[in-house]
Amino acid sequence: MKAAKVLLHLFCTLVLLAGSASLATASAPSAQTVRLQVDASAAGTPFPHFWERMFGSGRAVLALRDDYRKDLQAVHAATGFGYIRFHGIFDRDVGLVRRDKDGKIAYNFSYVDQIYDGLLARGVRPFVELGFMPEALSSDPSKHHVFWYHPNVMPPKDYSEWDAMIRAFAQHLVARYGIDEVAKWYFEVWNEPNLDFWGGKPAQATYFELYDHTARALKSVSPRLRVGGPATAQAAWVTAFLDHVHKVGAPVDFVSSHVYGDDTSRNVFHDDRPVSRGDMVCKAVDKVHQEILASPYPKLPLIFSEYNASYANLPDVTDTVFMGPWLANTIRECAGKVSMMSYWAFSDVFEEQGVVRTPFYGGFGVIAEDRIPKPAFNAFAMLHRLGDVRLPLASDSALATRRQDGTIALALWNYAPPVAHGPDYVPGPPKGMVKHFELDVSHLAPASTATVWRLDTGHGNVIALFDRMGRPPFPTRAQIEQLRAAGKEPPPRTMAVHDGRIALDVPPQGLAVVELH
Repeated sequence: MKAAKVLLHLFCTLVLLAGSASLATASAPSAQTVRLQVDASAAGTPFPHFWERMFGSGRAVLALRDDYRKDLQAVHAATGFGYIRFHGIFDRDVGLVRRDKDGKIAYNFSYVDQIYDGLLARGVRPFVELGFMPEALSSDPSKHHVFWYHPNVMPPKDYSEWDAMIRAFAQHLVARYGIDEVAKWYFEVWNEPNLDFWGGKPAQATYFELYDHTARALKSVSPRLRVGGPATAQAAWVTAFLDHVHKVGAPVDFVSSHVYGDDTSRNVFHDDRPVSRGDMVCKAVDKVHQEILASPYPKLPLIFSEYNASYANLPDVTDTVFMGPWLANTIRECAGKVSMMSYWAFSDVFEEQGVVRTPFYGGFGVIAEDRIPKPAFNAFAMLHRLGDVRLPLASDSALATRRQDGTIALALWNYAPPVAHGPDYVPGPPKGMVKHFELDVSHLAPASTATVWRLDTGHGNVIALFDRMGRPPFPTRAQIEQLRAAGKEPPPRTMAVHDGRIALDVPPQGLAVVELH
C-alpha cells in the first residue's frame, strides 16, 4: 500500500511539473490570473536588503569548525551578509573565564580571538550576544538550560565581577581589532530573558539590572560601542524596556527582539486574533515598530535578531520550497519597519537539540548537514537579486524593484501553507492553484529580455531527490554528492519581452525572480 501511494505521488508530481515547467504564456484552466502593471521609470522608495544583512548560527564554539566556515562562505557569497549572531561567547567551551583556587578571576581570550578572527577573515562582523553566564561568576553554577550544551542562565553572584569581565572583554576586542572596527559591531545583552534563558527572579526586573550594568560597562570602555536589548522572544517587553532605560539613564543604541511564524497571538499580542504563519513575523515587527515610535526614543533602530517561519523542527516548513514564498512575503510586509533581521540560522552545523541525526529534520539552517543547500538557500540567493529601490506595485504576491544600473528585478510568488505529513512520511505536492502572472512593464528599453530564476517542487528542490532516495538518515558519500548537486540553484531561463509584456506560471509554494534588462 505504501509503495502504491509513493507511485501515485510521483505520477501526480510529474503531471504538476509538466504543467508548470515551461514559462507559459497562456494560463491553465485551474490557474489564478494575476495582472500586474509596473512603471520602470517610477521614482520608487529606498529598499535596503534588511532581511539578509545578518544571520544567526549555532553556539560560538562551532565557528571553529571547518564545515561551519565553509557554510558561512557559501551563504556570504550568495547574500553578501555582514553580521553573524550566536549564543555562548561566555560559555565554558569557549574558556574565557576561570577562577583559580585562591578565588582570583583570570581571562583567556584564545578561542574568542580564533572565533572572531575567522568571521572577519570571511567578511562577516560579529553581532555579539553577551551571554551566557560563566559558571565561575554564576550565582548558582548548577542551574543550566535544557539545550544539549547546557549553558548557565543565572545572574552573576557579584555584579562587580560581571562588570569587570565585560570591561576586560571589550578592552581586549578594541586592543585587538581597533575601535574603528569594533564600533561597527553590535553588542546585545543576553538572549530571550522572558523565557527560560534567564534565571533571575523576577525576570524582567533582574534582566533590567543586568542590562544596566552591562551597557554602562561597555560604554566605560568607549562611548562608540553600540549596545541594545532586550533581545526578547515573542516581541516582548519593548515598551517596559525603553521606559526603564529612559528612567535610569542607561545607554541604548538599538532595540532587539525575536519572533517566529508559529508564535501564537496569545504570546505575542496577548489576545486571540487570528494570524497565519505567513503574517506573524511582520505583524510582530509592526507591533514593536509602533512601540518604538511611541517611546522616548522614536528614532532607535529596530533589529529582529532572530526570525524564521518556525521555532520548531518542522521538515515540511524549513526544509522545503515553502520557504521561498514565505520569505518573499515576509520581505514585502516588513519593509520600512525594521533596520535589520537575522534569519535563524545560516547553517545546520547546530547542536541545541544534540548532534544532528539526519540531514533534513527541519533544522533552522539554509544549508543542511554535509553542506547540502536547502530550498531556503536558493530563495535567499534569488531574492538577493532584487534592487535597492522599490517600485509602486499593489500586490500581495509580488515585489518590483530597480537596481542602480537600471535593471528591473521582480519577485513573484504563490504562497501556500506547508504540507503536513504523518509519521510514515509520504511526500505530496503542495496544494493550491497555479498563479498565472501577466506583467505589463512600461518604460522598458527597446528589445528588452527577461531572465527568470525559479524555486518550486521541480526547481532548486533537493527534497525531491531526498524523498526518492527514501530519506536515508545517513546518506552515503555518493548520495551526499548527488544531494549537493540537486540542491544547487538551477540556471536561469531567458524569455522574450513583447512591448513590455511577459507572462509566466508559478505553482503553489513557488517563487520566481525576473530580471528585465
